[in-house]
Amino acid sequence: MPDIAPDSADVIPVLALVRLPHGKGLALPAYETAGAAGMDLRAAVPEDAPLVIAPGERALVPTGFVFEIPDGFEGQVRPRSGLAFRNGVTCLNTPGTIDSDYRGEVKVLVINHGAQPFTVTRDMRIAQMVIAPVTQARIVEANAFSETARGAGGFGSTGV
Repeated sequence: MPDIAPDSADVIPVLALVRLPHGKGLALPAYETAGAAGMDLRAAVPEDAPLVIAPGERALVPTGFVFEIPDGFEGQVRPRSGLAFRNGVTCLNTPGTIDSDYRGEVKVLVINHGAQPFTVTRDMRIAQMVIAPVTQARIVEANAFSETARGAGGFGSTGV
């Protein structure tokens, strides 16, 4: 379901979403600035039951939304730099991939690397999601590869 932008040949994907009952009253995911690559995802934790993440612990934070990501695209869940810098709170498994055929609630896997407990409150901007194109490769089995200068060198083999 791509949409064509006015005065542009660029295809802009249309992102449909369904608000779940525990997402009622939350702001829709949104791009905070005109140049933002990611839309902010908010925490759909109960107002009267914030989620406290102890140092070194992790938690799965609900967003209250199911997204229909268009075919040929993925959602990439990424940390918010301010939370990481100020509190040591970031996303695990980043970027977390939301496939176009997934129809469950998007949740954010968060870890507290900070020294203090971190409290996730309702409607807090907890992560961001980037919509990106996907290419699936054709996979073939091979008996050998072409030679390169690097070869099988890895883990710092090209210098530190």
